[in-house]
Amino acid sequence: MPARRMARTIESFRPCVVHIATEGPLGMAARRYCVKREVPFTTAFHTKFPEYLNARLRVPVKWTYKMMRHFHAPSSSVMVATQTVENELKVHGFNNIMRWSRGVDTDLFRPRDKSFLDLPRPIALYVGRVAVEKNIEAFLALKQPGSKVVVGDGPQLNELSRKYPDVVFVGTKEGEDLAKHFAAADVFVFPSLTDTFGLVLLEALACGVPVAAYPVAGPLDVIGDAPVGCLHADLGTAVQRALGASPEACRAHAQSYSWEASTQQFLDNIVPFPPERFFPGDGAPPKNEMAPNSAAGLRRMRT
Repeated sequence: MPARRMARTIESFRPCVVHIATEGPLGMAARRYCVKREVPFTTAFHTKFPEYLNARLRVPVKWTYKMMRHFHAPSSSVMVATQTVENELKVHGFNNIMRWSRGVDTDLFRPRDKSFLDLPRPIALYVGRVAVEKNIEAFLALKQPGSKVVVGDGPQLNELSRKYPDVVFVGTKEGEDLAKHFAAADVFVFPSLTDTFGLVLLEALACGVPVAAYPVAGPLDVIGDAPVGCLHADLGTAVQRALGASPEACRAHAQSYSWEASTQQFLDNIVPFPPERFFPGDGAPPKNEMAPNSAAGLRRMRT
């Protein structure tokens, strides 16, 4: 059973604090254990599941947010990536919110030779799940010169590849292959209306590729007024204007989001918890005496 396996896993690690990364089945099992044993834990809000369920199944958003509030309520802190998401969650009745931004691997994601994609230009790229909640058809239906490329898989892949035969669907890519696809594009298009951050935005910018997106949470926080793309209510207008952005400015903007800064934010959010809280009366330190404010300790405390 997931609950028993989760209990064994947590007890084998003997952490000072548990961080629960998602509200899914594993997250629920970890939450139950922590609440029952009075183990301090933090949570993160990464995905707008209420909006996703509304897009897929028409479940009222307020119902799902009620369940989400219940999940996060016992958490010592709910970590969010941006100010916009924090503001939205406060409107929905969330408390104890702390900031945890994101980082990008600027060694892997960097400007490269654009000849990797031999297609008519300009090349507009989408990277992500091919699913209704990503609003991907807003991108696919654009009447734009050049080419459209989609990297990713998902439940709508077969349907949309048939509906849009002029779009190049290349499937899922990882590592160097993914980075080469990013760098070969002329503009990265992010049609989502529900993502809380959008790490792919930083990956595109790190490759020197400007971003076109809607002025919504995620793009507003990552791009804002920076001259690294365009946020516009008309996605086609955003694409055309973004093409004029400087690749050097895009790269420089992405470099301000380092893994070191992201990790330090996370550690600052969890270091207040004393080691003796885990097994009351035990008094034993975590295994290998790994402190929670160390990189090794961080790896141990992932659930």
